[in-house]
Amino acid sequence: MANSTFKQGFYIKFTSTKEYIWSKKATPRPHRSFRRSYREDYARDLETPGLLHHAVRTFGVLFKNWKLFGGLLLVAVLLNILLVGLLSEGAYLQIKDAASQKLANTTQVGDFAKSGLTLIATITTGGFDQNLTDSQKLLTYLIIAIVWLVVIYLLRHLAAGHQPKLRDGLFNALAPLLSLLCIMLVIFIELIPIMLVIITYAAAVSTDFLATPFYALVYFIFAATMIILSAYLIANSFVALIAVSSPGCYPLTALRLSAIAITGRRLRLIVRIIYLFFVLAVLWVITLLPIILLDTWLKNSFEFLSNWPTVPFFLNLVSAFSMIYTTAYFYLYYRSILEYDQQN
Repeated sequence: MANSTFKQGFYIKFTSTKEYIWSKKATPRPHRSFRRSYREDYARDLETPGLLHHAVRTFGVLFKNWKLFGGLLLVAVLLNILLVGLLSEGAYLQIKDAASQKLANTTQVGDFAKSGLTLIATITTGGFDQNLTDSQKLLTYLIIAIVWLVVIYLLRHLAAGHQPKLRDGLFNALAPLLSLLCIMLVIFIELIPIMLVIITYAAAVSTDFLATPFYALVYFIFAATMIILSAYLIANSFVALIAVSSPGCYPLTALRLSAIAITGRRLRLIVRIIYLFFVLAVLWVITLLPIILLDTWLKNSFEFLSNWPTVPFFLNLVSAFSMIYTTAYFYLYYRSILEYDQQN
């Protein structure tokens, strides 16, 4: 009797699992890795706004709802100041002095060139204090995740014709936080090939392995292969960071849906990412470069302003806005992909 009950329960469980698996295959992916597929099966058209139009449209959405996203910007800045802290004025002055020393032997170099080099040095060092503890770094990643989810929540409700409040986003958008962290863990694993390139490059430089042209060529091929592999894998997981923010969406489901959405379109996504770097570079130059010039002039003119962390504060402000803009940029692009697929 017990044996027959076990068999019946096993059969019911096996049948339900099989039906669940086949339901997942109702919308098959055009292409799967390590499986042969033909170009006519996975080549897919996509009509989305152009690069410049999309970048400007993202600014337009943020500025049109400036009260909503301005409040989120202030919250992000305050959280970073209270939980992580600003770049200290002393650390900023060290970066500035190092940039000035590099141009010390160059004649006819004005404050504009020095400020530009200071800006580049500040960006390349991350714009944060290099002595951050592990808990402060963890809090930084947590703030980035919170901003990511809140921006997507607000944009989704704005697109639906609602009038969300910032309070609603802060209290209701964090439900998929654990799922988002799972996707970030997947991205970390997919970054292992690039990490291998960094580790092996340091070893190759220290041992003069790259001094031989043949070995340098072999290493270049290895590094290019690893970077392309990581870029190929990360493209899917990066889109999954947006898909997983949908209510009730689990990490594996988000990875599957994002793979369906970007199959045959990875190159377009990579172009968008490269263009985003260009937009953010222009944004940082036109906002922070005048601030660095003005800060230098004011501190040279007024001694009591020498210890004010003016540049670190605006650096924090621009960083928070860049995070909000990046999230809106990718969400609007992902939404345009979904709308195109629904219409076709």
